[in-house]
Amino acid sequence: MWRRTPSSGIDYTMVTAPQPTLLLYFAKPMGFLYSLLFPWNLVLQAIAIVHFIRRRPDNYWLWIILIGGWIGALVYIFAEVLPDAGLLRQSFRTFSRRRRIGELQAIVLDNPSAGNYEELADLYLDDRKFALARECYDKAISSRTDSPDPFYRRGIAEIELGDFTAAVTDLERVVAKDAQYDFHRASGLLAHSYAQTGQPEKANALFRQTTQISTLSETYLNYASFLAAQGRNAEAREWTQRILAKKPTLPGYLRRRERPWFRKAKGLLKQLPAS
Repeated sequence: MWRRTPSSGIDYTMVTAPQPTLLLYFAKPMGFLYSLLFPWNLVLQAIAIVHFIRRRPDNYWLWIILIGGWIGALVYIFAEVLPDAGLLRQSFRTFSRRRRIGELQAIVLDNPSAGNYEELADLYLDDRKFALARECYDKAISSRTDSPDPFYRRGIAEIELGDFTAAVTDLERVVAKDAQYDFHRASGLLAHSYAQTGQPEKANALFRQTTQISTLSETYLNYASFLAAQGRNAEAREWTQRILAKKPTLPGYLRRRERPWFRKAKGLLKQLPAS
């Protein structure tokens, strides 16, 4: 479009009509898509946020969910939620486990055998009912003491209940019979129990021996916590970083399983004074 300039009366200036921007070009279809998906877009974000809170992946995912809206939530669901679908089997096992607990509670009233009490104790332990698990292991062990497994599992329950003195007695029995029991986890838990009962020399020696063979994050973290309590902060930092160094090299399903240990390792690392 041309317009006469008022100053000269003969010059012309080209005036272009305003053109729609790229944002305006897409605004209408995007607005239609948003209205079409509402309220499912909010449902997608809610699913993503709940999963993030429960599983605690890398923090950048939270920004993707919040800023990216339903698209960010959908990306998160494909990247993190769907690979965790295998964990749903744990939920089905929970229902099955609780049904079996109910059955065994009735069975032991008529047949209080060591095997029934041990099975019930194992189920209670998996259900994180540690006091009940300990009671059942007590009854199972009083009738049969030839297997290290009930002692080992009772030791785990005692650690969860904070009774480390009792855990030392049970785990010493297990380790004396088989130092490699449960892929050296028994040795690592015994070292942790020594540390919690004021036996630092025994704890240090057993931790050093176990960590030469075992790569369990639980053992590494307990060792790092012990070193930090002893004021050996540089060593504590080194063992904590060994846990976090696993993260880039682990396959996805193992990385998801190890998340609680990564989170605890980061928490311990923040508590350690800077070197």
